[in-house]
Amino acid sequence: MAGRISKGQVPWRSRTVQVVLLSTLLAPIGVPLIAPALPVIRDAFVVTDAQASLVVSAYFVVGIVLSPFIGLLADRVGRKRVLVTSLFAFGLTGGAIFFAPNFTALLVLRAIQGTAAAGLFVATVTIIGDTFEGTQRNAVLGMNIAVLSAGAALFPLVGGILVTFGWNVPFVACLLALPVGLFALLALEEPAVEREMRSLTYLRGAVSVVTGPNTLFLYAAAFATELLLFGAIITVLPFLLNEQYALAPVFIGGIIVAAEAGSIVVSTQNGRLAGYVSNGLLVAGGFVCFGVGLLVIWLAPSVLIVAAGAVVVGAGLGLSMPAVDAAISDVVSGEYRAGALSLRNSTTFLGRATGPALFAGLATVTGYPLLLLGAGLVSIVFALVIVAVASRLLAETTLPPEEPEEIV
Repeated sequence: MAGRISKGQVPWRSRTVQVVLLSTLLAPIGVPLIAPALPVIRDAFVVTDAQASLVVSAYFVVGIVLSPFIGLLADRVGRKRVLVTSLFAFGLTGGAIFFAPNFTALLVLRAIQGTAAAGLFVATVTIIGDTFEGTQRNAVLGMNIAVLSAGAALFPLVGGILVTFGWNVPFVACLLALPVGLFALLALEEPAVEREMRSLTYLRGAVSVVTGPNTLFLYAAAFATELLLFGAIITVLPFLLNEQYALAPVFIGGIIVAAEAGSIVVSTQNGRLAGYVSNGLLVAGGFVCFGVGLLVIWLAPSVLIVAAGAVVVGAGLGLSMPAVDAAISDVVSGEYRAGALSLRNSTTFLGRATGPALFAGLATVTGYPLLLLGAGLVSIVFALVIVAVASRLLAETTLPPEEPEEIV
């Protein structure tokens, strides 16, 4: 395990931390950097808007399906092998898209790249869980989320600039994964984890772990987090801002960046906060932030108050997701950790894919303001449920004090 550092502090000199954060920074290249290119890709291949959206869907859908299998592979052959292979595959497929001769080839390459991206997500979080413990684990996981949020905030601007040179130019940025892969190959040490090599025994153990009550509510929290974020903030909020304030797209993007900024600031403090409260309470606190932020947006009399509400929602992400991953790492032993965290990745991707469609559909019935009110109230109720579940599980897993031995 990593050497002792001050409580809640990230060991920046650790090669493991450097490899993991560099790998995580590449992940937003897959969608946020590419998103501004979608209209140009549509025109270049003469396809419809719906067909152009498959460039994103193909990337995420594969991750939903294959993440658990990637996690099983990481548990069997090692995290380093999966991470290095994923980095090279991510870079090479992205570079190959530059030369895609037709739209079908583009989608096939995106599906392969989505598989590699799932490998990045699974391997990086699992390596953190293997290498660090306690509040230091929360600190590194929090910084991991901060880096992911920073990339998601910055890369759309970079992608918008690159696409002015051609529809395929943003994909050149994927080649950055190749030097990071080489760095991981040379610098990263494989975490020391015992592995069960008998397939049937491993599968039985993995199924019992991921279906246990200690993990199911964490998967539900991960799914609900992304469902709310991508449904309410990424999908509903832009329409609301356009409808109520006639806000230009650049300013709508600025408010979404404000939400990412809230996530960055709070997630960097997750390790410190974990020194005072449990991961279950941090997750619950995240949903309280979601609820309060959405209610602020619903009540907001001005764009500035809407932006403040978006920051609070982002803060909820910074509280909840690092704590979810830390809690899963705490309750799952090393030989099953990648499998358990890969399922978390699948629930995350499923939330991202479901949120926009669900919220857009509900909005046609309720309207945007009422939908945000409902989502805010549901978030607060869910926070109370998490507190109740976490408290019950803690009580069930706490051993009773030992009885003093009777002296004869």
